[in-house]
Amino acid sequence: MTNRYFYKATIQEFINATKDEIFGQIALRDEGDSVAEQKYAWSEEIDVLKQVLAPWKEEYAEIIFEYSIPRLGKRIDTVLLLRGIVFVIEFKAGQRDYLQSDMEQVMDYALDLKNFHQASHHCVIVPILVATEAKTVSHKLAFSVYDDKIYNPLLSNADTLQELIDRVIENENAQPSKESDFAQWVISRYSPTPTIIEAASALYQSHSVEDITRHEAAGAALEETTQFVLDVIQKSKQNGEKSICFVTGVPGAGKTLVGLNVAIQQSLKEENAPEEERNLAVYLSGNGPLVKVLTATLAKDKQRKERERGNKCNITDAKREVSQFIQIIHRYRSNMLAKIKLPIENGRLEIDETKSVAHKTAGHGEVEHVAIFDEAQRSWDLEHLAGWLAKGGSRGGMKKVPDFPMSEAEFLIWSLDLRKDWAVIVCLVGGGQEINTGEAGIGEWIRAMNETFPDWKVYISKHLTDKEYAEGIVAELVANNKNVQQVEQLHLAVSMRSFRAEKLSNFVHHVLDRNVEQARAFYQEFKDRYPLYLTRDLDRAKQWLEQKARGSERYGIVVSSQAYRLKPLAIDVRLQPDVEHWFLADKTDVRSSLFLEDAATEFDIQGLELDWTCLVWDGDFRYTPSGWDHNAFKGSKWNKIRQRDAQMYQLNAYRVLMTRARQGMIICVPEGNANDHTRLPEFYDGTYEYLKSIGIEEI
Repeated sequence: MTNRYFYKATIQEFINATKDEIFGQIALRDEGDSVAEQKYAWSEEIDVLKQVLAPWKEEYAEIIFEYSIPRLGKRIDTVLLLRGIVFVIEFKAGQRDYLQSDMEQVMDYALDLKNFHQASHHCVIVPILVATEAKTVSHKLAFSVYDDKIYNPLLSNADTLQELIDRVIENENAQPSKESDFAQWVISRYSPTPTIIEAASALYQSHSVEDITRHEAAGAALEETTQFVLDVIQKSKQNGEKSICFVTGVPGAGKTLVGLNVAIQQSLKEENAPEEERNLAVYLSGNGPLVKVLTATLAKDKQRKERERGNKCNITDAKREVSQFIQIIHRYRSNMLAKIKLPIENGRLEIDETKSVAHKTAGHGEVEHVAIFDEAQRSWDLEHLAGWLAKGGSRGGMKKVPDFPMSEAEFLIWSLDLRKDWAVIVCLVGGGQEINTGEAGIGEWIRAMNETFPDWKVYISKHLTDKEYAEGIVAELVANNKNVQQVEQLHLAVSMRSFRAEKLSNFVHHVLDRNVEQARAFYQEFKDRYPLYLTRDLDRAKQWLEQKARGSERYGIVVSSQAYRLKPLAIDVRLQPDVEHWFLADKTDVRSSLFLEDAATEFDIQGLELDWTCLVWDGDFRYTPSGWDHNAFKGSKWNKIRQRDAQMYQLNAYRVLMTRARQGMIICVPEGNANDHTRLPEFYDGTYEYLKSIGIEEI
């Protein structure tokens, strides 16, 4: 468990202690063995703060060095708890300039405490950036755009910090504190809701899942599920067994987080083992944007960690290392396909010994003992995979493989079954969120276990038999398999979704089901905590996003992949965004979501989130009194979508788009154009009036 802080004392204790005593306590808790630059910074902070805080040494106040913010995977340099005010102080020792990134960083700390740190919810929070050698300062005292008692970041050098703190106290008319005012602050419950990017980053930096989840119950459940899977891995290794685990959970419960946690923990545990003896795990997802963004994020973490240790590490090497345990599933599958003998005879796959050299323990399998398949229910059925391989992939550029005899699930199990020693598969299973054709569902995995791999140990969540999974036929499928165990630990029952609008998904469900009264009731329930607005002006929507975001909060435009007639608004869905830069680059980069030029579709953003979104609603999905009108743009006109599956995928696409914002959303329904037969006002007016009838406020 990561230390909550490196040093804590009253101001009087801090001033009376010697620098060596303070430094010694900090160093004792520094598990990372910080480099010389960081130690110099602590030394200067101690010197500066001893002088700055002298006027308040007779009062009760506390100072805390390196207070942990697990959601951000970082620590606050100094927290000062003085006269009921939380001062969040970020020091840049020896620095002369105030960098935008540093201002965003200290604001992020303030926002994190306000939103997720229970003892700070009702406190005035003052973020201060101290560039110790700066010539200019900014002491303009003003709350940020929200009425939440957070000051805009203040800029100070070492000489003016005392004056600045005094001015804030005077501005707040803050009276001396009692010891009880901050008695529980340092150990207060911390209850964040991380994005998957933040969560993966924090896990990679050795935080536990309890550190980064909002609810204690969610953290405990995630840890329990992770531990159960790790125990299955250990047991399979000891007994030379092959096992498969099916993990289920309510929406937003953290199934992906469990998969990443297992992959990261297993990989970090094996980091120092000899290469030939490593028991590796790989997290596999068919969600290309998610894999790309996570790989880029963790590679940057890896690069930063190595540089802090004084080691050289370029981003290409860092990405290569991270890619050992996070991969796109299609590449894993392609590696295995390259080993099979062609043509396929008698419906049986065989290894071509001229294409693959057997390993003493891996056999012809891949190097990983453990494969974690996210959204396992999305694996392709036999018809879809066989057809795709027969024509050489989506564009016909791959080597054609006719007569392929297996579904994707069966082939992936076969790939792990090739190992001579032991193997574990972890299937992360969601229900009712299909947006693609050809998805086989979880029943195909179980059918393959029953018919082709009967010796594998099967551990299933007790909830896998619920109706939403494989249409409720799982119980029937596993009834005669003697190797099946049903376990409670493989189900995640607590959601950790949006801290501002836990009921957003219910609202979206009723909106799409056209249940106006229920949707209106949910909207009234969360609208004060989760801003949701409606407009017909895209420029106004963009301004709204820019005004709402603080610190490094991210915002962006999202649209349906069928939204072909937004081109007059400079949105072309055929131009796919560079998702790595879209999600991670700052507002100076034209590829960034923050630049508000490139829009992401449901395929780009599924499994990922932004703080604020603008959903631009095109004429592909129109509200009419008789139901939703489904359309696809072909050539130069809209055509009706009549297939029920395709209609469901389109509805689910809008479900994805409406649930990607953590803190708030604006929906822009264009006016249309009476002179453009592809953008007639009636294609949009019905949708706008429907959303307005729910009570969504207009701007």
